Amino acid sequence: MKLEDNMSKTVKILLIVAAVLFVIVVVPLLYLKNTYNGLVTMDEGVKASWAQVENQLQRRYDLIPNLVETVKGYAAHEEGVFVKVTEARSKVAGASTIDNKIEANNELSSALSRLLVVVEQYPELKANENFIRLQDELSGTENRISVERRRYNETVREFNVRIRRFPTNIIAAMFNFEKAAFFDVPEENQEAPKVDFSGTGDNK
Repeated sequence: MKLEDNMSKTVKILLIVAAVLFVIVVVPLLYLKNTYNGLVTMDEGVKASWAQVENQLQRRYDLIPNLVETVKGYAAHEEGVFVKVTEARSKVAGASTIDNKIEANNELSSALSRLLVVVEQYPELKANENFIRLQDELSGTENRISVERRRYNETVREFNVRIRRFPTNIIAAMFNFEKAAFFDVPEENQEAPKVDFSGTGDNK
């Protein structure tokens, strides 16, 4: 009887030790695994969203040379504006990080807005068939950029909030997960470039 009692106590102790080890070792490891995998998934989501933004930015980038050449045909003396657009486009091509790409594309948006202000002074240009086609493509591209930028920023916000929350922030720091950059648009560029030249041509 005594032997059975001792065995029973031993089994209970082993079960308690196993339970303690499970709580101390296995549970944290499971949490670490699930949290890390969750962060990886969110990080990949940010990258995928940015890729969609870049697709639309590339469409705009490819449109610009034809747009500039078309405008030059009617406003060749506006050299300063063309130079600004060309320089801004070159910066986009040379940007390597997301932060630099965002900055360069914001500068390009600003340069494009100045180019399109010039267009307002040339009714013949606004009636040009090639320009109408290009401005329609640019307008559609700008709308798609806006949509993808909003989606990207929503994904970034969710990711950034996640890696700042305790205790996820500890795991994020352990594995070098860093805050993603928002694609913020400077206030002066929020209405630009304006590409709707229908009607009277007023810039509203």
